[in-house]
Amino acid sequence: MHYVYVLQDPRGKKIYVGFSTDLRDRMRRHRNSEHPGWRLVYYEAYLDVRDARKRERQLKHHAAAMYHLKGRMKHSFSRDFESVG
Repeated sequence: MHYVYVLQDPRGKKIYVGFSTDLRDRMRRHRNSEHPGWRLVYYEAYLDVRDARKRERQLKHHAAAMYHLKGRMKHSFSRDFESVG
């Protein structure tokens, strides 16, 4: 499987969008390094890496994609946020 995921910082102001083929390991590495305290708020699973990478690019570079995701998940995020990844 190939995963696209969204993390949110502890204060709820920033998000990080990433990609991984091993989501549990990637979350462990985030907790132990660059994003300690950030929480996983969303992920999507894909069978094909090309689909996952395309979705990651959409969320990172196309405001409309993130806007629609935020709309679907308005109660899952702590506060308004800005993108960091």
